[in-house]
Amino acid sequence: MTDVKHKTGERLDPGQPLRPERSLPELLSELTGEITTLVRKELELAKVEAKDEVRETAKAGGMLGAGGLAAWLGVLFVSLAVAWLLDQGINRALAFGIVALVWLVAAAILISIGRRRLSEVQVIPQTKETLQEDVEWARAQKT
Repeated sequence: MTDVKHKTGERLDPGQPLRPERSLPELLSELTGEITTLVRKELELAKVEAKDEVRETAKAGGMLGAGGLAAWLGVLFVSLAVAWLLDQGINRALAFGIVALVWLVAAAILISIGRRRLSEVQVIPQTKETLQEDVEWARAQKT
């Protein structure tokens, strides 16, 4: 049999009530207070985790936005290169084509980084875990 201790450090006897001197209304009042405190702590944790996730999502969104801008610039330069190739000749078009290719590579890199960061964002993992623990604790209190 395992040695069970109260939060005060005293040894508990599984066959004896924790506070035999307290009435049922007092115990229910204490339980209500503890549940209220627990809910408040869970809400605080959810807020902190949500802020962290919003920050990470914003960073990933920024990378995706920058990648989108780079892709747009790449398409713009490719279009200009094709237009000038037909109008002016090959030298100027090659220059614009090289610039466009550089922008397209930059777009691919930025979009890749943004997608990877976005896939790493987890939705309030610690809050989920502690809520599951709270459900298990509440079930244990019923028995």
